[in-house]
Amino acid sequence: MAVARKIKIQAFLGNLPLFNDLLAEELDRIALGTVEQHLERGQMLYRKGEPSTGMYCVVYGQIKLSSTSAQGDEKVVEIIGPGASFGEAVMFMEKPHLLYAQALADSLLLQVSRQVIFDEIDRDSAFARKLMAGLSRRVHSLVSDVEWYSLRSGAERVIGYLLRQPLEGDPAGGYRVNLPTSKNVVASRLSLTPEHFSRILHELAEARLIAVNGREVAVFDVERLRAYHPRA
Repeated sequence: MAVARKIKIQAFLGNLPLFNDLLAEELDRIALGTVEQHLERGQMLYRKGEPSTGMYCVVYGQIKLSSTSAQGDEKVVEIIGPGASFGEAVMFMEKPHLLYAQALADSLLLQVSRQVIFDEIDRDSAFARKLMAGLSRRVHSLVSDVEWYSLRSGAERVIGYLLRQPLEGDPAGGYRVNLPTSKNVVASRLSLTPEHFSRILHELAEARLIAVNGREVAVFDVERLRAYHPRA
C-alpha cells in the first residue's frame, strides 16, 4: 500500500508546472516529504498566526484563503482550485500564516514539507528559479487585483469576473457560466458586499445581458456584456 501511495503522489506532483521538469529520483525525494490531507467542506486547514510547515497542492476541491477584520468581516483573497499550489511565501519567510485557509468543498491536498523543498533548492538552482517565478506570478496577480478593485466600479468587476470564467455554449445559443463557489464568496473575492453583488446581477439581468439561476449564469451576448456601461 505504501508503494502505491508514493507512486500516486509522484504522478500528481510530476504533472504540476512547479515540479514537471524534475527527474524521477528528484520526485522520489519530494514524495518522501509529502503527505495527503483530506478536508471536509467547511473544515479549516490552518488559521492566521499558526506556524507554516510547508506548501500545499490541491488535488481536488477548493480552498479559500481569507482574512478577517477586527469587526469580523471576511475578505476572500484567493480561491485555490485543483492543480494549484499555495503557502509558498510564508514557508520561505518562516513566519506564521497571514491568512485563514478553509475548504469550500471536500478536498484532497498534498502537503510538501518545508525541509524537503529547502533540500531540493540546495541541490537544484533551476528548481529554485521555478519557485521564484511562481511566487512572482502570484505577487503580480495580487497587485493586478488591487489595481482592478481600486479603479473599477462594482459592475465592471462583476462583468470582468464573469468573462474570465470558462464559457460553455456558442454565440448562436448563448453561453453559460457556472460560478465556482457561492455568491457570497464570489462577492467577497470581488470586494463587494453580498447585497451589492446581487444588485449588480439584477441590473445586468434587467439589461437582458444575463440570466441567473442559482450558480449558473446565462450570458446572452458576450460582446454586449463586455461593452456594457453601468448605471450612474
